[in-house]
Amino acid sequence: MKNWLPQHLPYLRPPSLHARSLTLSPPTVLALGFLALVVVGALLLSLPAATRHPITVLQALFTATSAVTVTGLIVVDTGTQFTLFGQCVIALLIQAGGLGFMTFAVVAAASLGVKVGLSQQKIAQEALNQTSLAQVTQTAKAVLFFSMMIELVGMGGLTVVWWPEYGFSNALYRGFFYSVSAFNNAGFALHSDSLMHYAGSIPVNLVITALLIIGGIGFSVLIDLKKHRHWYQLSTNTRVILLATLIINLSAFCLIWLLEARNPATLGSMPLKEQALAAWFQAVTPRTAGFNTVDYRAMTDASNILTLLLMFIGGGSLSTASGIKVGTFVILIMATYTFLRRRDEVTLLQRTVPHSLVLKALALVFISMGCVFTSTFVLSITERAPLLDIVFEVVSALSTVGLSRGLTAELSTPGQLLLIVLMITGRLGPLTLAYFLATPRRKRIRYAETRIQIG
Repeated sequence: MKNWLPQHLPYLRPPSLHARSLTLSPPTVLALGFLALVVVGALLLSLPAATRHPITVLQALFTATSAVTVTGLIVVDTGTQFTLFGQCVIALLIQAGGLGFMTFAVVAAASLGVKVGLSQQKIAQEALNQTSLAQVTQTAKAVLFFSMMIELVGMGGLTVVWWPEYGFSNALYRGFFYSVSAFNNAGFALHSDSLMHYAGSIPVNLVITALLIIGGIGFSVLIDLKKHRHWYQLSTNTRVILLATLIINLSAFCLIWLLEARNPATLGSMPLKEQALAAWFQAVTPRTAGFNTVDYRAMTDASNILTLLLMFIGGGSLSTASGIKVGTFVILIMATYTFLRRRDEVTLLQRTVPHSLVLKALALVFISMGCVFTSTFVLSITERAPLLDIVFEVVSALSTVGLSRGLTAELSTPGQLLLIVLMITGRLGPLTLAYFLATPRRKRIRYAETRIQIG
């Protein structure tokens, strides 16, 4: 009688642990983690202690999303609307979103002596964009170390600069906030005009742009630079990112200076020194930073179109920046060059780029362009604004840049909700979101080749 019930009534057996367990993919866990962080941030920003005047739930949600995704788009002014508590919440959200909550989780587990399981390692591997599970913990520790050290140096420099103007305590706090915001490429500012007041300040411009560039080239590059002192000992990825970043920044600097030098509303009314500083700042900041020292609404259409391209490219992989990433941009250029030269393999610095990476780059750009087109189409229906302002807002949100031509605060409720989705999509990565929506499956059937006319 003891074994009769399980044998004759199998439907009464309790379900196995394996049947009850829910397996989530790393992109899913990352997406849920960021959403949870956004919700917690929105709740904190909705508290009466966080604001000087009551704000709506949507405004709190938008601000929290912008902070967690290190975007910088705002619907309420950060410096005048939020209290010290609210600003500190924003800074913490920027830090957590910029470095990734998995970085803190891995470091905390390693510090406490907790063994990180295989599934957790895979999640961290996805968050830190690492190909080797063995490197996950080391990379997480290095990310946290570099971030703290660089932000402390930036905070010290800005404190010294602002000490005579604001006093030590206020300058120290501003140095902390701007250092966190700049290194994480967030673009949140305590001034309503961003950094336009400091367009002629050499120290402010140099410190902020240095933080933007270092935070945007990627932690894998920083780690490689620490390990290897000679150029040819650096990995191909590091050399490509450094060269591409230098070329893009210098090219943008020259073009913006050339395009705006005769514009009296921007650089035309500045002395030569301020023109150089402003042109350099506007060349660096579109790489997903969000600060500005000139009004983008007053810039020429050509400069705004160039800014759109810079925002779309973004920074390096495993960095606080977003966009399609510099590596993706370089691979597509080399793939096009390879096709035009009628070669079989894509090569870069005497190394062959795998075919799968080229396909991944193409997929990422196609999905990103699809997001830009679809969102621009929707906003052109819901909003009454010039097309350039709408496209600028969409690319800025998807690339988590934070630059705006003044449209953000004027968006309707559907428009703000759409930008929230775009910011989250841009931070998680369009390709990761695609994996989340449709988990890829390998086909075991191989079909015969065919020819489709192209061009």
